[in-house]
Amino acid sequence: MAEAPISENLKNVKPSATLAVSQQARELKAQGIDVIGLGAGEPDFDTPDNIKAAAKRAIDEGKTKYTAVDGITELKEAIANKFERENGLHYALDQISVAPGGKPVIFNAFIATLNPGDEVLVVAPYWVSYPDIAILCGGTPVFIETRIADGFKLTPEALEAAITPKTKWLVLNSPSNPTGAAYNRAEIEALGEVLLNHPQVWVLSDDMYEHLIYDDFEFYTIAQAVPGLYERTLTMNGVSKAYAMTGWRIGYAGGPKDLISAMRKVMSQSTSNPASISQWAAVEALNGPQGFIKERNAIFRERRDLVVSMLNASDGLACRSPEGAFYVYPDCAALIGRKTEGGVVIENDTVLASELLNAKAVAVVPGAAFGASPAFRVSYATSTELLQQACERIQRFCADLR
Repeated sequence: MAEAPISENLKNVKPSATLAVSQQARELKAQGIDVIGLGAGEPDFDTPDNIKAAAKRAIDEGKTKYTAVDGITELKEAIANKFERENGLHYALDQISVAPGGKPVIFNAFIATLNPGDEVLVVAPYWVSYPDIAILCGGTPVFIETRIADGFKLTPEALEAAITPKTKWLVLNSPSNPTGAAYNRAEIEALGEVLLNHPQVWVLSDDMYEHLIYDDFEFYTIAQAVPGLYERTLTMNGVSKAYAMTGWRIGYAGGPKDLISAMRKVMSQSTSNPASISQWAAVEALNGPQGFIKERNAIFRERRDLVVSMLNASDGLACRSPEGAFYVYPDCAALIGRKTEGGVVIENDTVLASELLNAKAVAVVPGAAFGASPAFRVSYATSTELLQQACERIQRFCADLR
């Protein structure tokens, strides 16, 4: 058979490690193995009933046709109101883009702006898709390492050192996937001071976990905290995490009119509009009652505290308590070089994750997938009972290593 003519860009792209771990856990469960999956990046809560009811109404009312390429007016109005109400940002409707998920927002922005040789600054640990989307769109990801001592946050000094004349974008994710780290206003302003001196650098602010914050942390997005960057910031968000709507596939962004227009052109020749039913559900999500978010956050905070405590009680793990999202990122450096009972050497965090799954049926994502090792990501977006069991298994796994 003829070999498919795969592009060079695609050959340099890795499959999503987080999706791969979740799929592996599902396959083992199907074989009857009692796997506890801690790899999923989605809430275990259901989509609220009022949002589901809005989708059903849309179906009954025949709102099932093509829509405007980058979103219906009603949803753009809801998004504009959200930005104004919660972030103090004013966007006209022609400054807003709605896409079928967060990844397409990033893809649309990058493919609309990147030329060969353009650099995209990615803060490590990073969400697995940032560098690969940049590569697919012809750009070059440049990684900036962070330290647990700095709370896994980018420092102004590290940002300044990474910027070159080729830098086109900085991706800033707060709260972060995979670490849960979130930047306070002073930290964002300090980064903004650097960026104001480099007018060729645009900012993609990934605020997808904006509402998942704990311990009285106050969220700020960079265009809000540093108004001088408003004209070169794409402020991205979505309904996936806070509203438990991962499968509905709605992401959105606000930004300069010419950038949004270019992104619309990309969509017109790729995905076209997001699903009409999902758009009407998102209207209700943004305009409807918001009280459940605080209630669910209280549960997430309890889960976070449980997981951090139990992981820190594990031999060889050190786990920081994050400000937001629903992930922790324990350091496992002390376990590297040890052996399992079967004689397998834990050479790196990829081996650790594999052996943990084989020995104790707990699925985590190795730090190598996020560009920062040795560590692994744990999602605590699952029941407290399962988290307790999973952490007990991790403790036993660590104790068994020699």
